[in-house]
Amino acid sequence: MKPSLQLRLSQHLSLTPQLQQSIRLLQLSTLELNQEVEQMLAQNPLLETEEDFSVAAPELAELRANLSEATAAEDSGADAELGGGSETTAELQADDFGAPEREDWENGTERDDFDGIRELPTNKPGSANAGDDDGEHADQSNGEISLQEHLTQQMAGMGLSATDRMALHVLIESLNEDGYLEDCLDEIAEALTEDAEEREDLLDHLRIALKWLKNMTPTGVGAKDLAECLELQLRALPRSAAQMIAIMICQKYLELLARRDSKKLMALTGADDELLREAQALIVSLEPKPGRAFARGMAAAVIPDVIVRKVGRELRVIINPEVAPKLRINELYANALRQTRGGITNSPLGGQLQEARWFIKNIQQRFDTILRVSQAIVERQKAFFTHGALAMKPLVLREIADELGLHESTISRVTTAKYMATVFGTFELKYFFGSGLSTEAGGNASSTAVRALIKQFIDAENPAKPLSDSALASMLEEQGIQVARRTVAKYREGMKIGTTTMRRVN
Repeated sequence: MKPSLQLRLSQHLSLTPQLQQSIRLLQLSTLELNQEVEQMLAQNPLLETEEDFSVAAPELAELRANLSEATAAEDSGADAELGGGSETTAELQADDFGAPEREDWENGTERDDFDGIRELPTNKPGSANAGDDDGEHADQSNGEISLQEHLTQQMAGMGLSATDRMALHVLIESLNEDGYLEDCLDEIAEALTEDAEEREDLLDHLRIALKWLKNMTPTGVGAKDLAECLELQLRALPRSAAQMIAIMICQKYLELLARRDSKKLMALTGADDELLREAQALIVSLEPKPGRAFARGMAAAVIPDVIVRKVGRELRVIINPEVAPKLRINELYANALRQTRGGITNSPLGGQLQEARWFIKNIQQRFDTILRVSQAIVERQKAFFTHGALAMKPLVLREIADELGLHESTISRVTTAKYMATVFGTFELKYFFGSGLSTEAGGNASSTAVRALIKQFIDAENPAKPLSDSALASMLEEQGIQVARRTVAKYREGMKIGTTTMRRVN
Protein backbone atom coordinates (compact mmCIF):
# COMPACT_ATOMS: atom_id res chain seq x y z
CA MET A 1 0.00 0.00 0.00
CA LYS A 2 1.14 3.51 -0.78
CA PRO A 3 1.61 5.64 2.38
CA SER A 4 -0.68 8.64 2.58
CA LEU A 5 -1.71 11.40 4.97
CA GLN A 6 -5.29 11.71 6.16
CA LEU A 7 -6.98 14.42 8.22
CA ARG A 8 -9.67 13.24 10.58
CA LEU A 9 -11.89 15.23 12.96
CA SER A 10 -13.04 13.67 16.20
CA GLN A 11 -14.42 14.76 19.56
CA HIS A 12 -13.66 13.29 22.95
CA LEU A 13 -14.23 14.32 26.54
CA SER A 14 -11.22 14.44 28.84
CA LEU A 15 -11.59 14.72 32.59
CA THR A 16 -9.15 16.85 34.53
CA PRO A 17 -7.79 15.41 37.79
CA GLN A 18 -9.96 17.91 39.66
CA LEU A 19 -13.16 16.70 37.96
CA GLN A 20 -12.19 13.06 38.47
CA GLN A 21 -11.68 13.68 42.18
CA SER A 22 -15.01 15.52 42.35
CA ILE A 23 -16.90 12.62 40.78
CA ARG A 24 -15.16 10.08 43.02
CA LEU A 25 -15.89 12.05 46.22
CA LEU A 26 -19.54 12.42 45.21
CA GLN A 27 -20.17 8.66 45.14
CA LEU A 28 -18.43 7.85 48.44
CA SER A 29 -20.47 7.04 51.52
CA THR A 30 -19.91 8.97 54.75
CA LEU A 31 -17.64 6.27 56.15
CA GLU A 32 -15.61 6.12 52.94
CA LEU A 33 -15.38 9.92 52.82
CA ASN A 34 -13.96 10.00 56.34
CA GLN A 35 -11.33 7.47 55.30
CA GLU A 36 -10.48 9.59 52.26
CA VAL A 37 -10.13 12.72 54.41
CA GLU A 38 -7.88 10.92 56.91
CA GLN A 39 -5.71 9.66 54.07
CA MET A 40 -5.42 13.14 52.55
CA LEU A 41 -4.58 14.71 55.93
CA ALA A 42 -1.79 12.17 56.40
CA GLN A 43 -0.36 12.80 52.93
CA ASN A 44 -0.66 16.58 52.63
CA PRO A 45 0.94 18.78 55.35
CA LEU A 46 -0.79 21.87 53.92
CA LEU A 47 -4.25 20.50 54.74
CA GLU A 48 -5.60 20.41 58.28
CA THR A 49 -8.80 20.30 60.27
CA GLU A 50 -9.97 23.46 62.02
CA GLU A 51 -9.61 21.78 65.40
CA ASP A 52 -5.91 21.08 64.75
CA PHE A 53 -5.02 24.57 63.56
CA SER A 54 -1.93 25.24 65.65
CA VAL A 55 1.73 25.32 64.63
CA ALA A 56 4.35 25.86 67.32
CA ALA A 57 6.89 28.64 66.73
CA PRO A 58 9.92 26.29 66.79
CA GLU A 59 8.28 24.07 64.14
CA LEU A 60 7.58 27.08 61.95
CA ALA A 61 11.17 28.31 62.32
CA GLU A 62 12.49 24.88 61.33
CA LEU A 63 10.19 24.80 58.30
CA ARG A 64 11.35 28.23 57.16
CA ALA A 65 14.99 27.28 57.63
CA ASN A 66 14.56 24.14 55.51
CA LEU A 67 12.69 25.92 52.75
CA SER A 68 15.05 28.90 52.47
CA GLU A 69 18.38 27.29 53.33
CA ALA A 70 19.92 28.16 49.96
CA THR A 71 18.71 31.80 50.05
CA ALA A 72 18.92 32.68 53.72
CA ALA A 73 20.69 36.01 53.12
CA GLU A 74 18.22 37.21 50.45
CA ASP A 75 15.18 36.14 52.45
CA SER A 76 16.31 37.40 55.88
CA GLY A 77 14.09 40.46 55.55
CA ALA A 78 11.10 38.36 54.67
CA ASP A 79 11.70 36.15 57.72
CA ALA A 80 11.44 39.15 60.01
CA GLU A 81 7.99 39.99 58.63
CA LEU A 82 6.59 36.47 58.56
CA GLY A 83 4.77 36.66 61.85
CA GLY A 84 3.00 39.91 60.93
CA GLY A 85 0.73 38.93 58.07
CA SER A 86 -1.80 36.09 58.08
CA GLU A 87 -4.15 35.62 55.15
CA THR A 88 -7.71 34.47 55.70
CA THR A 89 -8.95 31.11 54.49
CA ALA A 90 -10.76 32.78 51.61
CA GLU A 91 -7.60 34.59 50.50
CA LEU A 92 -5.55 31.39 50.75
CA GLN A 93 -7.98 29.64 48.43
CA ALA A 94 -7.34 32.15 45.63
CA ASP A 95 -5.45 30.55 42.76
CA ASP A 96 -1.77 31.47 42.92
CA PHE A 97 -1.12 29.81 39.60
CA GLY A 98 -3.34 32.18 37.68
CA ALA A 99 -5.34 29.39 36.03
CA PRO A 100 -8.98 30.42 35.41
CA GLU A 101 -11.56 28.23 37.10
CA ARG A 102 -14.98 27.30 35.74
CA GLU A 103 -17.95 28.21 37.91
CA ASP A 104 -20.70 26.71 35.73
CA TRP A 105 -20.15 23.07 36.62
CA GLU A 106 -21.62 21.13 39.51
CA ASN A 107 -19.19 18.44 40.60
CA GLY A 108 -18.04 18.14 36.99
CA THR A 109 -21.30 16.68 35.76
CA GLU A 110 -23.17 19.17 33.60
CA ARG A 111 -25.73 17.51 31.33
CA ASP A 112 -24.13 18.67 28.08
CA ASP A 113 -20.64 17.49 28.95
CA PHE A 114 -21.64 14.11 30.36
CA ASP A 115 -24.27 12.82 27.95
CA GLY A 116 -21.82 10.20 26.70
CA ILE A 117 -20.66 8.99 30.11
CA ARG A 118 -22.57 6.28 31.90
CA GLU A 119 -20.42 5.19 34.84
CA LEU A 120 -16.83 5.32 35.93
CA PRO A 121 -14.94 2.52 37.69
CA THR A 122 -14.56 3.18 41.37
CA ASN A 123 -11.29 3.30 43.26
CA LYS A 124 -12.53 3.39 46.82
CA PRO A 125 -10.54 3.67 50.00
CA GLY A 126 -9.60 0.19 51.16
CA SER A 127 -9.04 -1.28 47.72
CA ALA A 128 -6.27 1.20 47.06
CA ASN A 129 -4.34 -0.16 50.02
CA ALA A 130 -4.92 -3.79 49.25
CA GLY A 131 -1.27 -4.38 48.57
CA ASP A 132 0.03 -2.94 51.83
CA ASP A 133 2.24 -5.17 53.94
CA ASP A 134 0.99 -3.89 57.30
CA GLY A 135 -1.81 -6.40 57.66
CA GLU A 136 -4.62 -4.13 56.49
CA HIS A 137 -5.58 -6.47 53.66
CA ALA A 138 -6.30 -9.29 56.09
CA ASP A 139 -8.49 -7.03 58.20
CA GLN A 140 -10.56 -5.88 55.24
CA SER A 141 -11.89 -9.38 54.60
CA ASN A 142 -13.60 -9.41 58.01
CA GLY A 143 -16.54 -7.18 57.04
CA GLU A 144 -14.56 -3.93 57.12
CA ILE A 145 -15.09 -3.42 53.39
CA SER A 146 -18.28 -3.65 51.38
CA LEU A 147 -19.19 -6.54 49.12
CA GLN A 148 -18.72 -4.25 46.11
CA GLU A 149 -15.17 -3.37 47.20
CA HIS A 150 -14.34 -7.04 47.79
CA LEU A 151 -15.51 -7.94 44.27
CA THR A 152 -13.77 -4.93 42.71
CA GLN A 153 -10.48 -6.11 44.21
CA GLN A 154 -10.97 -9.49 42.51
CA MET A 155 -11.87 -7.81 39.23
CA ALA A 156 -8.55 -5.90 39.24
CA GLY A 157 -6.62 -9.14 38.73
CA MET A 158 -8.78 -10.59 35.97
CA GLY A 159 -7.09 -8.80 33.04
CA LEU A 160 -10.35 -7.67 31.40
CA SER A 161 -10.69 -5.12 28.62
CA ALA A 162 -12.00 -1.65 29.49
CA THR A 163 -15.50 -2.44 28.13
CA ASP A 164 -15.77 -5.80 29.90
CA ARG A 165 -14.45 -4.25 33.12
CA MET A 166 -17.11 -1.55 32.91
CA ALA A 167 -19.86 -4.14 32.33
CA LEU A 168 -18.72 -6.22 35.32
CA HIS A 169 -18.45 -3.08 37.46
CA VAL A 170 -22.06 -2.16 36.58
CA LEU A 171 -23.26 -5.60 37.73
CA ILE A 172 -21.22 -5.40 40.93
CA GLU A 173 -22.77 -2.02 41.76
CA SER A 174 -26.25 -3.43 41.01
CA LEU A 175 -26.04 -6.15 43.70
CA ASN A 176 -28.15 -5.76 46.81
CA GLU A 177 -26.70 -6.13 50.30
CA ASP A 178 -27.32 -9.90 50.26
CA GLY A 179 -25.32 -10.34 47.05
CA TYR A 180 -28.30 -10.95 44.75
CA LEU A 181 -28.77 -9.35 41.31
CA GLU A 182 -32.46 -8.47 41.58
CA ASP A 183 -32.73 -6.50 38.32
CA CYS A 184 -32.67 -8.41 35.05
CA LEU A 185 -29.97 -7.57 32.49
CA ASP A 186 -32.52 -5.98 30.14
CA GLU A 187 -33.55 -3.48 32.83
CA ILE A 188 -29.92 -2.64 33.64
CA ALA A 189 -29.07 -2.09 29.96
CA GLU A 190 -32.19 0.02 29.44
CA ALA A 191 -31.24 2.23 32.38
CA LEU A 192 -27.75 2.80 30.98
CA THR A 193 -28.59 3.66 27.37
CA GLU A 194 -31.64 4.58 25.31
CA ASP A 195 -30.07 3.68 21.96
CA ALA A 196 -31.36 0.26 20.80
CA GLU A 197 -28.14 -0.67 19.01
CA GLU A 198 -25.95 0.29 21.98
CA ARG A 199 -28.31 -1.61 24.30
CA GLU A 200 -27.91 -4.88 22.37
CA ASP A 201 -24.12 -4.54 22.39
CA LEU A 202 -24.17 -3.72 26.11
CA LEU A 203 -26.41 -6.73 26.79
CA ASP A 204 -23.85 -9.04 25.21
CA HIS A 205 -21.12 -7.67 27.49
CA LEU A 206 -23.42 -7.88 30.54
CA ARG A 207 -24.22 -11.56 29.84
CA ILE A 208 -20.53 -12.40 29.71
CA ALA A 209 -19.83 -10.28 32.81
CA LEU A 210 -22.60 -12.13 34.70
CA LYS A 211 -20.80 -15.44 34.11
CA TRP A 212 -17.59 -13.95 35.55
CA LEU A 213 -19.50 -12.52 38.50
CA LYS A 214 -21.01 -15.92 39.36
CA ASN A 215 -17.51 -17.40 39.47
CA MET A 216 -16.24 -14.84 41.99
CA THR A 217 -16.21 -15.20 45.76
CA PRO A 218 -18.22 -15.38 47.93
CA THR A 219 -19.77 -18.24 45.95
CA GLY A 220 -23.41 -17.60 45.13
CA VAL A 221 -23.01 -13.89 44.48
CA GLY A 222 -24.83 -12.60 41.40
CA ALA A 223 -27.71 -15.07 41.67
CA LYS A 224 -31.22 -13.84 40.86
CA ASP A 225 -32.89 -15.71 43.73
CA LEU A 226 -32.30 -18.10 46.63
CA ALA A 227 -32.61 -21.24 44.48
CA GLU A 228 -29.90 -20.13 42.06
CA CYS A 229 -27.67 -18.92 44.93
CA LEU A 230 -27.80 -22.35 46.60
CA GLU A 231 -27.30 -24.12 43.28
CA LEU A 232 -24.12 -22.12 42.53
CA GLN A 233 -22.69 -23.10 45.92
CA LEU A 234 -23.63 -26.74 45.46
CA ARG A 235 -21.95 -26.92 42.04
CA ALA A 236 -18.72 -25.73 43.67
CA LEU A 237 -18.74 -28.79 45.98
CA PRO A 238 -17.21 -32.19 45.09
CA ARG A 239 -19.48 -34.26 42.87
CA SER A 240 -21.57 -36.86 44.73
CA ALA A 241 -25.03 -38.43 44.72
CA ALA A 242 -26.14 -36.19 47.61
CA GLN A 243 -24.90 -33.13 45.73
CA MET A 244 -26.94 -34.05 42.61
CA ILE A 245 -30.09 -34.60 44.68
CA ALA A 246 -29.50 -31.28 46.48
CA ILE A 247 -29.16 -29.46 43.13
CA MET A 248 -32.41 -31.05 41.91
CA ILE A 249 -34.20 -29.92 45.08
CA CYS A 250 -32.93 -26.34 44.70
CA GLN A 251 -33.95 -26.22 41.05
CA LYS A 252 -37.49 -27.62 41.43
CA TYR A 253 -38.58 -28.53 44.95
CA LEU A 254 -37.30 -25.88 47.36
CA GLU A 255 -40.80 -25.15 48.65
CA LEU A 256 -41.28 -28.83 49.52
CA LEU A 257 -38.02 -28.70 51.47
CA ALA A 258 -39.29 -25.66 53.39
CA ARG A 259 -42.43 -27.64 54.28
CA ARG A 260 -40.24 -30.63 55.32
CA ASP A 261 -42.33 -32.87 53.07
CA SER A 262 -39.84 -35.75 52.94
CA LYS A 263 -42.25 -38.29 51.39
CA LYS A 264 -42.94 -36.12 48.34
CA LEU A 265 -39.26 -35.26 47.99
CA MET A 266 -38.27 -38.93 48.00
CA ALA A 267 -40.96 -39.73 45.43
CA LEU A 268 -39.99 -36.87 43.11
CA THR A 269 -36.21 -37.19 43.38
CA GLY A 270 -35.93 -40.96 43.62
CA ALA A 271 -33.69 -40.68 46.68
CA ASP A 272 -34.01 -42.92 49.74
CA ASP A 273 -34.31 -41.53 53.26
CA GLU A 274 -30.55 -41.58 53.98
CA LEU A 275 -29.57 -39.92 50.69
CA LEU A 276 -32.26 -37.29 51.15
CA ARG A 277 -30.95 -36.49 54.62
CA GLU A 278 -27.44 -36.05 53.20
CA ALA A 279 -28.78 -33.72 50.51
CA GLN A 280 -30.71 -31.71 53.10
CA ALA A 281 -27.58 -31.44 55.26
CA LEU A 282 -25.65 -30.07 52.27
CA ILE A 283 -28.31 -27.42 51.61
CA VAL A 284 -28.51 -26.40 55.28
CA SER A 285 -24.73 -25.89 55.36
CA LEU A 286 -24.88 -23.30 52.55
CA GLU A 287 -25.01 -19.51 52.92
CA PRO A 288 -28.37 -18.16 51.68
CA LYS A 289 -27.06 -14.57 51.74
CA PRO A 290 -23.51 -14.40 50.30
CA GLY A 291 -23.17 -10.70 51.09
CA ARG A 292 -24.20 -11.05 54.75
CA ALA A 293 -20.61 -11.05 56.09
CA PHE A 294 -19.91 -7.74 54.38
CA ALA A 295 -23.25 -6.10 55.18
CA ARG A 296 -22.82 -6.87 58.90
CA GLY A 297 -19.90 -4.48 59.23
CA MET A 298 -21.55 -1.78 57.14
CA ALA A 299 -24.94 -1.84 58.91
CA ALA A 300 -23.65 -0.25 62.10
CA ALA A 301 -22.02 2.57 60.19
CA VAL A 302 -25.17 4.20 58.75
CA ILE A 303 -25.08 7.90 59.61
CA PRO A 304 -27.60 10.34 58.06
CA ASP A 305 -26.03 12.82 55.64
CA VAL A 306 -29.05 15.13 55.73
CA ILE A 307 -31.69 15.84 58.35
CA VAL A 308 -35.29 16.88 57.63
CA ARG A 309 -37.02 18.95 60.28
CA LYS A 310 -40.55 20.29 60.30
CA VAL A 311 -40.69 23.92 61.41
CA GLY A 312 -44.34 24.98 61.46
CA ARG A 313 -45.67 23.95 58.06
CA GLU A 314 -42.28 24.15 56.42
CA LEU A 315 -39.88 21.26 55.88
CA ARG A 316 -36.25 22.23 56.32
CA VAL A 317 -33.38 20.17 54.97
CA ILE A 318 -29.91 20.60 56.50
CA ILE A 319 -26.60 18.80 56.17
CA ASN A 320 -25.77 16.77 59.26
CA PRO A 321 -22.93 18.79 60.85
CA GLU A 322 -21.44 15.56 62.21
CA VAL A 323 -20.57 14.23 58.74
CA ALA A 324 -19.18 17.37 57.11
CA PRO A 325 -15.38 17.52 57.64
CA LYS A 326 -14.08 20.95 58.69
CA LEU A 327 -10.97 21.45 56.59
CA ARG A 328 -8.74 24.45 55.90
CA ILE A 329 -5.39 25.36 54.43
CA ASN A 330 -2.56 25.63 56.95
CA GLU A 331 -2.01 29.39 56.73
CA LEU A 332 1.38 29.45 58.41
CA TYR A 333 2.78 26.79 56.13
CA ALA A 334 1.36 28.59 53.08
CA ASN A 335 2.88 31.89 54.24
CA ALA A 336 6.23 30.20 54.78
CA LEU A 337 6.08 28.91 51.21
CA ARG A 338 5.45 32.38 49.89
CA GLN A 339 8.56 33.68 51.59
CA THR A 340 10.82 31.27 49.74
CA ARG A 341 12.72 32.33 46.66
CA GLY A 342 10.59 31.87 43.56
CA GLY A 343 7.32 31.76 45.56
CA ILE A 344 4.80 28.95 45.60
CA THR A 345 4.83 28.26 41.86
CA ASN A 346 8.44 27.06 41.83
CA SER A 347 8.28 25.27 45.18
CA PRO A 348 8.01 21.46 45.25
CA LEU A 349 5.23 21.89 47.82
CA GLY A 350 3.25 24.17 45.52
CA GLY A 351 1.45 21.21 43.98
CA GLN A 352 0.35 20.02 47.41
CA LEU A 353 -1.10 23.46 48.18
CA GLN A 354 -3.16 23.38 44.98
CA GLU A 355 -4.19 19.79 45.73
CA ALA A 356 -5.39 20.84 49.19
CA ARG A 357 -7.44 23.68 47.68
CA TRP A 358 -9.04 21.37 45.14
CA PHE A 359 -9.87 18.86 47.85
CA ILE A 360 -11.57 21.48 50.06
CA LYS A 361 -13.55 22.85 47.11
CA ASN A 362 -14.66 19.39 45.94
CA ILE A 363 -15.73 18.42 49.48
CA GLN A 364 -17.84 21.58 49.68
CA GLN A 365 -19.39 20.95 46.26
CA ARG A 366 -20.16 17.37 47.26
CA PHE A 367 -22.28 18.49 50.20
CA ASP A 368 -23.84 21.34 48.19
CA THR A 369 -25.00 18.82 45.58
CA ILE A 370 -26.30 16.38 48.23
CA LEU A 371 -28.26 19.24 49.82
CA ARG A 372 -29.74 20.40 46.50
CA VAL A 373 -30.83 16.88 45.55
CA SER A 374 -32.26 16.26 49.03
CA GLN A 375 -34.25 19.50 48.92
CA ALA A 376 -35.67 18.55 45.52
CA ILE A 377 -36.66 15.10 46.85
CA VAL A 378 -38.36 16.57 49.92
CA GLU A 379 -40.25 19.04 47.72
CA ARG A 380 -41.55 16.20 45.52
CA GLN A 381 -42.37 13.86 48.43
CA LYS A 382 -43.95 16.27 50.93
CA ALA A 383 -46.82 13.89 51.63
CA PHE A 384 -44.40 11.23 52.88
CA PHE A 385 -43.16 13.44 55.72
CA THR A 386 -46.74 13.83 56.98
CA HIS A 387 -48.41 10.50 56.24
CA GLY A 388 -45.54 8.03 55.79
CA ALA A 389 -44.67 5.52 53.06
CA LEU A 390 -48.31 5.01 51.98
CA ALA A 391 -48.32 8.58 50.65
CA MET A 392 -45.15 8.19 48.54
CA LYS A 393 -45.46 9.43 44.96
CA PRO A 394 -43.82 7.95 41.85
CA LEU A 395 -40.43 9.58 41.25
CA VAL A 396 -37.57 8.76 38.87
CA LEU A 397 -34.01 10.05 38.65
CA ARG A 398 -34.69 11.93 35.42
CA GLU A 399 -37.22 14.25 37.11
CA ILE A 400 -34.71 15.44 39.70
CA ALA A 401 -31.95 15.61 37.06
CA ASP A 402 -34.07 17.83 34.79
CA GLU A 403 -35.10 20.07 37.68
CA LEU A 404 -31.51 20.66 38.88
CA GLY A 405 -29.84 20.64 35.45
CA LEU A 406 -27.64 17.67 36.31
CA HIS A 407 -27.05 14.32 34.60
CA GLU A 408 -28.92 11.24 35.81
CA SER A 409 -25.60 9.57 36.65
CA THR A 410 -24.92 12.42 39.10
CA ILE A 411 -28.29 11.91 40.79
CA SER A 412 -27.56 8.19 40.97
CA ARG A 413 -24.21 8.82 42.69
CA VAL A 414 -25.76 11.31 45.12
CA THR A 415 -28.58 8.98 46.15
CA THR A 416 -26.41 5.88 46.64
CA ALA A 417 -25.16 5.24 50.20
CA LYS A 418 -26.41 8.69 51.33
CA TYR A 419 -29.05 8.73 54.05
CA MET A 420 -31.82 11.09 55.19
CA ALA A 421 -33.09 11.27 58.77
CA THR A 422 -36.87 11.79 58.98
CA VAL A 423 -39.57 11.50 61.63
CA PHE A 424 -40.31 8.00 60.28
CA GLY A 425 -36.70 6.81 60.47
CA THR A 426 -33.50 7.02 58.44
CA PHE A 427 -33.70 6.08 54.77
CA GLU A 428 -31.30 5.90 51.85
CA LEU A 429 -32.06 8.66 49.35
CA LYS A 430 -32.83 5.98 46.74
CA TYR A 431 -35.78 4.94 48.92
CA PHE A 432 -37.72 8.01 47.78
CA PHE A 433 -37.58 6.94 44.14
CA GLY A 434 -40.00 4.44 42.67
CA SER A 435 -41.75 3.64 39.43
CA GLY A 436 -45.43 4.32 38.97
CA LEU A 437 -48.19 1.68 38.87
CA SER A 438 -51.46 2.47 37.11
CA THR A 439 -54.68 2.94 39.08
CA GLU A 440 -58.34 2.70 38.13
CA ALA A 441 -58.63 6.47 38.43
CA GLY A 442 -56.07 6.86 35.66
CA GLY A 443 -53.28 8.09 37.96
CA ASN A 444 -50.12 6.44 39.23
CA ALA A 445 -49.22 4.92 42.59
CA SER A 446 -45.61 4.73 43.75
CA SER A 447 -44.08 1.26 43.97
CA THR A 448 -42.80 2.28 47.42
CA ALA A 449 -46.36 3.03 48.56
CA VAL A 450 -47.54 -0.31 47.13
CA ARG A 451 -44.81 -2.13 49.09
CA ALA A 452 -45.94 -0.38 52.27
CA LEU A 453 -49.54 -1.40 51.56
CA ILE A 454 -48.54 -5.04 50.97
CA LYS A 455 -46.64 -5.05 54.28
CA GLN A 456 -49.69 -3.57 56.01
CA PHE A 457 -51.91 -6.33 54.63
CA ILE A 458 -49.46 -9.06 55.70
CA ASP A 459 -49.03 -7.58 59.19
CA ALA A 460 -52.82 -7.73 59.67
CA GLU A 461 -53.31 -11.26 58.21
CA ASN A 462 -54.42 -14.32 60.16
CA PRO A 463 -51.20 -16.26 60.97
CA ALA A 464 -53.07 -19.53 60.54
CA LYS A 465 -54.26 -18.52 57.04
CA PRO A 466 -51.63 -16.20 55.54
CA LEU A 467 -52.49 -14.30 52.36
CA SER A 468 -51.21 -15.65 49.06
CA ASP A 469 -49.64 -13.38 46.44
CA SER A 470 -52.82 -13.70 44.34
CA ALA A 471 -54.94 -12.65 47.30
CA LEU A 472 -52.69 -9.65 47.92
CA ALA A 473 -52.96 -8.66 44.25
CA SER A 474 -56.78 -8.85 44.52
CA MET A 475 -56.77 -6.70 47.67
CA LEU A 476 -54.62 -4.10 45.91
CA GLU A 477 -57.05 -4.14 42.98
CA GLU A 478 -59.86 -3.40 45.41
CA GLN A 479 -57.85 -0.33 46.43
CA GLY A 480 -57.76 0.72 42.77
CA ILE A 481 -54.14 -0.38 42.16
CA GLN A 482 -53.54 -2.78 39.29
CA VAL A 483 -50.63 -5.10 40.17
CA ALA A 484 -49.77 -8.51 38.75
CA ARG A 485 -49.21 -11.46 41.09
CA ARG A 486 -45.57 -11.71 39.96
CA THR A 487 -45.03 -8.07 40.90
CA VAL A 488 -46.52 -8.68 44.35
CA ALA A 489 -44.15 -11.65 44.80
CA LYS A 490 -41.18 -9.51 43.73
CA TYR A 491 -42.08 -6.74 46.19
CA ARG A 492 -42.68 -9.25 49.00
CA GLU A 493 -39.31 -10.92 48.45
CA GLY A 494 -37.64 -7.51 48.30
CA MET A 495 -39.02 -6.77 51.78
CA LYS A 496 -37.59 -10.13 53.03
CA ILE A 497 -41.10 -11.48 53.72
CA GLY A 498 -41.49 -15.23 53.29
CA THR A 499 -44.06 -17.20 51.31
CA THR A 500 -47.43 -18.25 52.76
CA THR A 501 -45.90 -21.58 53.78
CA MET A 502 -43.11 -19.89 55.73
CA ARG A 503 -45.53 -17.43 57.38
CA ARG A 504 -48.12 -20.03 58.38
CA VAL A 505 -48.36 -20.65 62.14
CA ASN A 506 -50.12 -23.89 63.07
